[in-house]
Amino acid sequence: MELLHSKILGEGKPLFILHGFLGMSDNWKTLGNQFAQNGYQVHLIDQRNHGKSFHSPDFDYYILSEDIVNYMDHFQIENTHLIGHSMGGKTAMQLATTNKKLVSKLIVADISPKYYPPHHQPIIDALAKLDFSKISSRKEADEELSNHIRETGIRQFLLKNLFWVEQGKLGLRFNFEVLKDKMDEIGENISSIASYDGPTLFLRGDRSEYILPRDYPEITKHFPKATIETIDNAGHWLHAENPKQFFEKSLEFLNT
Repeated sequence: MELLHSKILGEGKPLFILHGFLGMSDNWKTLGNQFAQNGYQVHLIDQRNHGKSFHSPDFDYYILSEDIVNYMDHFQIENTHLIGHSMGGKTAMQLATTNKKLVSKLIVADISPKYYPPHHQPIIDALAKLDFSKISSRKEADEELSNHIRETGIRQFLLKNLFWVEQGKLGLRFNFEVLKDKMDEIGENISSIASYDGPTLFLRGDRSEYILPRDYPEITKHFPKATIETIDNAGHWLHAENPKQFFEKSLEFLNT
């Protein structure tokens, strides 16, 4: 059994944070430190096929949630508060609904329990064009991506995954070959009978279309104690676009 890579900050009640598709735990370092300074032992976790965690051809939300169960067993953690963004939010929902006693409070960031059709293909296509036999710097990688992805923020997010595989050779930390083949799994919905009746907060970006008012009945069907709040001036990466409001709403929920 392989263990997920993580960075652990602070002391106190455990708080796990799960990143989104093509992300990594490092995306949450600043917010993680803030939670740690407010009395939480923060576990910034790389999910499988992402960041510094192991690569595997097996990839679905049941498996991703079992990785968290194994991680908790390893560290002898009986229950945790849990924050998950996007794909990480789906993993968090899966864990909470199938292992209810392990999750004290649940925060889901800009994703709902519903099925999402594959919609990352332009990013996958752009990443496929990165030829690391010719690219030898972050600047060159950014120039290539800019031919296909105009949004600077998205390119910067993706380029955080660049690392030196060996001297003189760059690569991407995530397992690109597996992830591009598992696009259907990324958008999968949770089971129609899944439910978690613990305290739950859904946070949505006011400029994002991932959680819409028509999704609220589906959310409360699976999470009857859920409250749904909106982060201002934010799209799907709401924790990066308005970190102050994201932190304040999250901390208030966790502390009550």
